[in-house]
Amino acid sequence: MDLHVTMRGDHAVLDWGAGARRAAIGPAGIAVKGGEGDGITPRGRFVVREIFYRADRIAKPAVKLPLHVTQPDDGWCDAPDDPNYNRLVKLPYRASAEKMWRDDGLYDLVAVLGYNDDPVVPGKGSAIFLHIARPDHSATHGCVALALADALAALEQLQPGDAVVIE
Repeated sequence: MDLHVTMRGDHAVLDWGAGARRAAIGPAGIAVKGGEGDGITPRGRFVVREIFYRADRIAKPAVKLPLHVTQPDDGWCDAPDDPNYNRLVKLPYRASAEKMWRDDGLYDLVAVLGYNDDPVVPGKGSAIFLHIARPDHSATHGCVALALADALAALEQLQPGDAVVIE
């Protein structure tokens, strides 16, 4: 079973058969991704690889996918010229890397989508996640974001090999 992200009027929704839930996407909308930092949420089908969660903030999710507790020194490399581009790294890191342990709660629950990871193409884009939305569902940098309760409910439905389909 896949999670489907589509546009409905002026905003995005995610549906897995339980009704559409409001979603946030990148400010440049859904399209073919041009590269790192373009603000596009990529169109396609992306297998959910693994899930990270902040054990100090939320209970262990009841998911069937690989699950990891986010650590304070976790980062995600977004430096296209680095050999660990679009991979989990430990901070501090020698190249640019996004902090996974955030104060704002957006990464309290993160599903890593299989975008540009098999193989990794430098500069094609990194860190396409399904994560927690801001209260106003304002734009992400290219990820898909949901309210925490919706994200938990959606991710608990997934089996290994299931994906987020962005159309």
